[in-house]
Amino acid sequence: MKNIISILGMAAGIWAMTSYDQDKTPETKKVCHEKLGKDQKPLKDKAGKILQDCKVIKIHKKLEGTEVPTKK
Repeated sequence: MKNIISILGMAAGIWAMTSYDQDKTPETKKVCHEKLGKDQKPLKDKAGKILQDCKVIKIHKKLEGTEVPTKK
């Protein structure tokens, strides 16, 4: 009987941990910059399009706070 209770407890704990992680997905944003050559001019491919270097970054929210009082 103790084995069944401990197995159910472990299963409930694992379920709670996996469901908690799925709720907190960070907000992301795609940022692209033009690729530059040695002469600081944008690089182009064979079709004439400007090459870009793109990355997906996380967006961090800024927290508002109160000002720290200055010492006299």
